[in-house]
Amino acid sequence: MGRLAVGAIGVVFGDIGTSPLYAFQEVFAGPRNLDVQPDRAMGAVSMIFWTLTLVVSVKYVLIVMRADNGGEGGIMALTAYIHRLKISAKSLALLSALGVFGAALFYGDGMITPAVSVLSAIEGIEVVAPSLSSYVEIVAVVILLLLFASQRYGTARVGAAFGPVMIVWFAVIAALGIASIVQTPGVLKAISPTYAVGLAISEPLVAFVSLGSVVLCVTGAEALYADMGHFGVQPIRTAWFALVFPSLALNYFGQGALLLDHPAAIASPFFLMGPQWARWPLVILATCAAIIASQAVISGAFSVTQQAMHLGFIPRLRIQHTSASAAGQIYIPVVNWALMIMVILLVLFFKTSTNLAAAYGIAVTGAMFIDTCLLTVVLFVLWKWKPWIAIPVLAVFFLVDIAYFAANLTK
Repeated sequence: MGRLAVGAIGVVFGDIGTSPLYAFQEVFAGPRNLDVQPDRAMGAVSMIFWTLTLVVSVKYVLIVMRADNGGEGGIMALTAYIHRLKISAKSLALLSALGVFGAALFYGDGMITPAVSVLSAIEGIEVVAPSLSSYVEIVAVVILLLLFASQRYGTARVGAAFGPVMIVWFAVIAALGIASIVQTPGVLKAISPTYAVGLAISEPLVAFVSLGSVVLCVTGAEALYADMGHFGVQPIRTAWFALVFPSLALNYFGQGALLLDHPAAIASPFFLMGPQWARWPLVILATCAAIIASQAVISGAFSVTQQAMHLGFIPRLRIQHTSASAAGQIYIPVVNWALMIMVILLVLFFKTSTNLAAAYGIAVTGAMFIDTCLLTVVLFVLWKWKPWIAIPVLAVFFLVDIAYFAANLTK
């Protein structure tokens, strides 16, 4: 299982693992350009921590990933799960339509994620060498071309190559966070949800619009579920709780600590956490991690497409199996090249990660909301959960999903 866990770190967690490059920064420096104040910084850190906890740890890793379709995950797996129910044709058609729409939103996520991840990493050049900023787009396009060209070698080989790099990445972002937290340990108080609630009470409008950027910290949660068939449930759970979640939390708390002492660091809090001598290596490592981040949604798109074909929602496409032992490891050429074209167009038209982040969110939050709708049917009808357990759990999920979706509509 250890090898699978390493592979999962390299493929499954790349997307959510690189969110610290832009998520916290966008809360303040996005299109709304909020002033950095201590209460806002603490509230933002608290919202991010509890979003990671509720949405990823509880909803997806512990609950939703139990709903697999022959070992496969993703919104199409939930839809296939629904097809096992003895319900009316009208209800089945409605739920299937929801699933198909959710899959369409996931493809949208699959287009934006590679563009915003790679751009946000390469924009670190603007911090360490501003004179090279005009080359950001060109470098991003070249890297994306190479990434999509490598897909034909299969998830296993890609994951084996990417896994060690991502382990280094998570170790580095955790170390950056710890070094910053040591300077301002008071930021750890934001573990308490009272700071998020306090911001919502004192500045409800600021808190609400901030949710549209806070949700960027969980981009990749749906891809995490969709990639389940590539590595299995247990390796993904082990990697999340043992390495990924602690590293992400430490880094976000570290960024919050930096802003408490140096509000002007909001210009690039992730890169400015590092010492001067480490910024070039950090840009290089971040670029590698961002390339890997794109792998999560690309692999997820292959899985979702295959399941959609099995359910008869789309015509049959040519599928190449890239592993002799893992049936879930596949490559679909037409999906790969279509995604590549759209991702490059996004980079060329939007030009910066901030512009893309402003457009980001609807696909992510919409897919998450639909997952919760389908999960409701699974919990009550298939898994037979007691109402006194299922209703409070679903109420929290729906409240979070609706709040984030509504906040993103303001974009």
